[in-house]
Amino acid sequence: MQISPITPATALIMLSRLKPFYFRTFGIFIISFIGLSANWVFADDTRVEKPSENGNGNFVIGPDYALAPELKDQGNPKGKEFQFKMSLAESKIFPGNDLTLDPKKPVRKERKITVYVPAAYNDGTKAPILVMHDGPSNLNLVRNALDNLTISKDVDRRLPAFIAIAVENGGDDGKGSQRGLEYDTMSDRLARFINDEVLPAVLRNAEVKAAYPNIAFTQDPWGKAAMGCSSGGAAALTMGWFRPDLFRRLITYSGTFVDQQDDDASEEAKYPLGAWEYHSSMNLIGNTDKKPLRIFTHVAENDNRANDPEETYHNWVMANERTAAALKTKGYDYRYVFSKATKHCDRKVFEQTLAETLLWTWRGYVAE
Repeated sequence: MQISPITPATALIMLSRLKPFYFRTFGIFIISFIGLSANWVFADDTRVEKPSENGNGNFVIGPDYALAPELKDQGNPKGKEFQFKMSLAESKIFPGNDLTLDPKKPVRKERKITVYVPAAYNDGTKAPILVMHDGPSNLNLVRNALDNLTISKDVDRRLPAFIAIAVENGGDDGKGSQRGLEYDTMSDRLARFINDEVLPAVLRNAEVKAAYPNIAFTQDPWGKAAMGCSSGGAAALTMGWFRPDLFRRLITYSGTFVDQQDDDASEEAKYPLGAWEYHSSMNLIGNTDKKPLRIFTHVAENDNRANDPEETYHNWVMANERTAAALKTKGYDYRYVFSKATKHCDRKVFEQTLAETLLWTWRGYVAE
């Protein structure tokens, strides 16, 4: 159950309203909350993740690649897949008419939502979830990983029976696009859209309900993951960064941690260089209290604009190297992969690494 965050201003107001006796009694207790201003506080958030540090750190792969066996169809029991559409015009968060949008860049009327429920899921249990941006994206690989690894006899190589939810973007790309608005904006807007609109839509979908009458999602933020590539990767980090009360396991491939935020966005006043601020300039990761997040990052050797100078704020390799360094310095549970002889969002990187990425991402998860 989420409650509002306690900010320094709120704490000071609380102090000012205390009578002398109560100030002496409770003042120190309230002051102690001031240091929590950058974090979310929960009434029921008592569980602390203590996964093994095995797999943490920096890794280099390539130049040779192969499809991991766990990502192949091994003939194991299959789950059920569903697909439906959501109208943008009916959304309260992303209705497709934002004033920052470039009229030359088309906006979808509807977005596809693709859901995969693994065979290992038991109807009525509160399932963990993985939200996938730019759906359906690499859902076929995730399906095989679930089919194979939820029934693994090796407890160290077993996935929880999470439900994969692939969400199509709102259309086009770059500054002034609906996709850019959703993925590159430094705010909690996308996290709220997924949590408040997409997840309820899945739970009330008629076909899903017919197959799983008692389907439910966990409310444990450690049971809610987000994954994406490029701006979708930046979006995954942003969801957890701004709403760690909702999403805490984050997977980013070729993350767009560059200045891709729309120039007209209101968030420019606070984050003028967009996602570049995570690791440079403001260095949000380094200068903000550590958040309860588990973060996978990746970049390709020949990723976008790999030779650009720093002043462009658009060098993907530089951005991801710095992001990994900031996560390491701050003491996060993080895993960073640098892939040789590959390009932006290279399919062969997913085919080789995604099983290991998912296993590492979900390490330490305890089901409700």
